[in-house]
Amino acid sequence: MANRHDPELLATAFYDPVERGGEGASDLFRMLMGDDWSHGLREAEQQGKTPAEAAYALKQMLVDRAGIKPGHRVLEFGSGVGGGTVSMAQLTGASFLGISSSDYLTEQARAHASARGVSETVSFATVDPYEYRTLATWPRESFDAVCFFESLCHVPRKDLFMQAAFSRLKPGGVLYGLDWIQRPFAEFQTTEQIAPIIDPVCDQFRLAGIGTVDGYADLMRRAGLTVSAAVDEFAGVRCWGSTPDGDRPAWLQHARPLKQALDAARASGVFSVGWWIATKPGVLD
Repeated sequence: MANRHDPELLATAFYDPVERGGEGASDLFRMLMGDDWSHGLREAEQQGKTPAEAAYALKQMLVDRAGIKPGHRVLEFGSGVGGGTVSMAQLTGASFLGISSSDYLTEQARAHASARGVSETVSFATVDPYEYRTLATWPRESFDAVCFFESLCHVPRKDLFMQAAFSRLKPGGVLYGLDWIQRPFAEFQTTEQIAPIIDPVCDQFRLAGIGTVDGYADLMRRAGLTVSAAVDEFAGVRCWGSTPDGDRPAWLQHARPLKQALDAARASGVFSVGWWIATKPGVLD
């Protein structure tokens, strides 16, 4: 296993398959959740949509609000096996580049894009585990948008990612994304009360830390972005998301410690997901 004091390396090992020295999370998640691992739109869940349908609906809402259009070039940090990336490309007609620090995830994502017939507009690349701090592989002002979906929780220097995203966005470009968050809920109001519930989630999923809606928005503003939306998608209610009770037997069979830690955080209400839209000052060409 990777050095537990180096979250960037730990995250890569978490997703790599066992035969490559990893923990096999990518194959596990794909078996349990398909090709798109992110949470879904609350309204879609309330309408009885499947987790996959709700995740698709949330991406549709975000790309609409971010104004992603045909001809735009979008960088996604932490694209996983590519399901969400492909969906956003098909929804918008934009060109997407998904990056991760795992060769295995890149291989899986490329195969998925090929199977969906979008290899001309969707590409994937493996980057150094520390690349997110600078995004220096690409010139300044290279992208019309940068996005992330439940990936920043794996990195410790979220502030550096916001700064790097700002520098790689064109004037008028948009940063949008979704991530795991923590929050006060019911009787759990203080850091001392919340930490014992959130810490096991971070440990089991190899996360560098779960932020807050306001904390992410503040980092975006400090990087120079103008934040137009910072939303707890499940404000006021418990977020059960992509592991509903109906899936519990499969999760407990294959990922009991992960499921138990996340279930406890969901049940307490201190776990949720947030999303953000932020714009770099200027006018997009």
